[in-house]
Amino acid sequence: MADEEGPERGEINGGPASMDSIESRWVFQDEDDSDLDDDDAEAHAMHRTVVDSEDDEEEDDNADQRLIRTGPRVDSFDVEALEVPGALRNEYEDFSLGRKIIIAFQTLGVVFGDVGTSPLYTFSVMFKKAPINGNEDVIGAMSLVLYTLILIPLLKYVLVVLWANDDGEGGTFALYSLICRHAKVSLLPNQLPSDARISSFRLKVPSPELERSLKIKERLEASLTLKKLLLTLVLAGTAMVIADGVVTPAMSVVSAVGGLTVGVEAIKQDEVVMISVAFLVILFSVQKFGTSKVGLAVGPALFIWFCSLGGIGIYNLVKYDSSVFKAFNPIHIYYFFKRNSTKAWYSLGGCILCATGSEAMFADLCYFSVRSVQLTFVFLVLPCLMLGYLGQAAYLMENPDEAELAFFSSIPSGFFWPMLLVANIAALIASRAMTTATFSCIKQSMALGCFPRLKIIHTSRKFMGQIYIPVVNWFLLVVCLVSICTISNVDEIGNAYGIAELGVMMMTTILVTIVMLLIWQINIIIVLSFLIIFLGLELTFFSSVLWSVGDGSWIILVFAIIMFLIMSIWNYGSKLKYETEVKQKLSMDLMRQLGPNLGTIRAPGIGLLYNELVKGIPAILGHFLTTLPAIHSMIIFVCIKYVPVPVVPQSERFLFRRVCPKNFHIFRCIARYGYKDVRKENHQTFEQLLIESLEKFIRREAQERSLESDGDDGDTDSEDESSCSRVLIAPNGSVYSLGIPLLAEFKETRQQPTSEASTSEEVKPVFPTDPTISDSEQSIDRELSFIRKAKESGVVYLLGHGDIRARKDSWFIKKLIINYFYAFLRKNCRRGTANLSVPHSHLMQVGMTYMV
Repeated sequence: MADEEGPERGEINGGPASMDSIESRWVFQDEDDSDLDDDDAEAHAMHRTVVDSEDDEEEDDNADQRLIRTGPRVDSFDVEALEVPGALRNEYEDFSLGRKIIIAFQTLGVVFGDVGTSPLYTFSVMFKKAPINGNEDVIGAMSLVLYTLILIPLLKYVLVVLWANDDGEGGTFALYSLICRHAKVSLLPNQLPSDARISSFRLKVPSPELERSLKIKERLEASLTLKKLLLTLVLAGTAMVIADGVVTPAMSVVSAVGGLTVGVEAIKQDEVVMISVAFLVILFSVQKFGTSKVGLAVGPALFIWFCSLGGIGIYNLVKYDSSVFKAFNPIHIYYFFKRNSTKAWYSLGGCILCATGSEAMFADLCYFSVRSVQLTFVFLVLPCLMLGYLGQAAYLMENPDEAELAFFSSIPSGFFWPMLLVANIAALIASRAMTTATFSCIKQSMALGCFPRLKIIHTSRKFMGQIYIPVVNWFLLVVCLVSICTISNVDEIGNAYGIAELGVMMMTTILVTIVMLLIWQINIIIVLSFLIIFLGLELTFFSSVLWSVGDGSWIILVFAIIMFLIMSIWNYGSKLKYETEVKQKLSMDLMRQLGPNLGTIRAPGIGLLYNELVKGIPAILGHFLTTLPAIHSMIIFVCIKYVPVPVVPQSERFLFRRVCPKNFHIFRCIARYGYKDVRKENHQTFEQLLIESLEKFIRREAQERSLESDGDDGDTDSEDESSCSRVLIAPNGSVYSLGIPLLAEFKETRQQPTSEASTSEEVKPVFPTDPTISDSEQSIDRELSFIRKAKESGVVYLLGHGDIRARKDSWFIKKLIINYFYAFLRKNCRRGTANLSVPHSHLMQVGMTYMV
């Protein structure tokens, strides 16, 4: 695409060893170029009499480069260009001890429910695949479970992956967002250099690993194949997360209710399925009450569950056989495989179930801090899980025939019914944990343009990350019930569970490896060790569960594939639509030919024309000009844009730019949101914030000119652009490099016959005088007065619905995808106007169809 910008070499961002973006940074600069880069060129060009700064050409990537240190750059596109934004505060910083205890209980209820209920079914599935033939088999299986718990949940997720969060956000798309922020790998070409100056971005100073990181960044940005491959991995991981949200409730609830067959002989598998269906309907019905309310209610219950798990484990170790502690010697894993060979390999599909819920810990991270999750897991969850498994193994040493329901059979008879109740509550909590993770992942994918827009309800006023998506909730319930009724056998459900969980784990391993190389910039030996150990381990487990895919677990695979296709089609259609809008945008020459009146009548008022373009004049404006008898005296192109950060501070929300000469009264506003942001403002609040930011932008523009004029005294012989470098000292003391002085551009335009200024043939230094300042102030006052009068006349929302259709000469597959599948998704998804609480009397909509 001609309008797509090349890689911005000045964006070198960091991970753990980072500093705020207000500090100086390291950027690449072409040896033969001046200090003016693409973004600065846009900033200066807007001060010309005729503004065409939005048609910048790509830089020559083959030019020689050198690494230089610069200060923060001024961007006239940014309302807050001269203000240094403060760092975001952690939501969990200033809490009292009591509040921290409450959060710890909520952490148990939301994050650890899934991994905490794995003792219900792990041994049952393992020994169904590899029956017990002696005590050595029990010790070998126990050793497998212990080291799986240590390697995957503890070493991989708790100690490594949790630190790869995106400012507190976890999950597959949070990793993708983190990578997109450090390299331009998004297929949607709407990135702007100004996005990197949001305070949520972090910039990294040079290190010995920086050169390798830059090479990887350049390779990713230059290769369309690698970009598509990366997105495919992310979408596949997200599809597996959604599939996990289906199979987790099925597995947890059926296993817990299955304990009734131990206590009541009359209850058979059909009754277990019916009771499980009733429990799941109740579970998904209370999901709308939110994480805080439900998490606080079930947190103490899960605490009792973990304590009971550890207590029963200790009881069984004392009563039966404490020799199971030999399982801590990994040599017993070798003996287990030597004796059982193929059956032992089959049993890996059951062993991985002890680590299920690891991904939920990461995906649900947005609800709690990394440290709280780590401490809770290390000091409570992991010890109780290990004791629970050791207790079951000790029981099976003397009762190998009861392996089918090992957990419930190992409970002391006096505690059976209370424990059955607690187990069922814990199973319901585990189901919620993965459903909550699914909501978070889908919201992130929607914000990054990879999932159809759906209604999102925020269930907490305190923490904006806690959400509920009604459509997804009921959809998961329906698929979950179908799965239970179709695959009622716990072993088959467990196999499906393993497929979904391992699919997510492998995608996470690959993405975290990229984060290590690109962002953390750590030693290559450590990175390769992480990749080889964990990906190799997960592939081994995955080969085991795939071998049994014909048992009925194929249903989950099919479901995951369907979700992957939905996300891929939506992303493909959105990308085609955006590219077509870019290609068909109106030229500046056409706007200049139309003149300030735009070839029609300019009526008093402000027209907010919504579109998705971040650069250029949308074609939908031409449609409005030819359809309507008049157009508003002031037009603002508004683009709601999600940037790859969790939160954009309110002070950095709006970016402005003049799109045409001053007397056209046309501006562009980009309203930036993070994928965790809540768009709660009504239309009056939004309008007020937008107008205030516009007025601030106009004052900043004039202030920049004034400061530049003050710094230009005495520099009368600097006509060579490469030597015309100026600095701007902001109110906070920061020094900005402006490159070519704005006033020099302003003077050149003043020499034109059509200009109102002097037409002197010789450019002379202009010193600031009181009359000049007075004229500048009068110009500002006139423009601000014009804006206020336009605001008083009313604000109208001009909405253009752009649809796409495949051309007649397109391939059949493309026609099928665009004309039917994408059209169906677009028709049934939530319209962009649904997020605007605008009265219909203020709305004006025009439809437009693009042929792609």
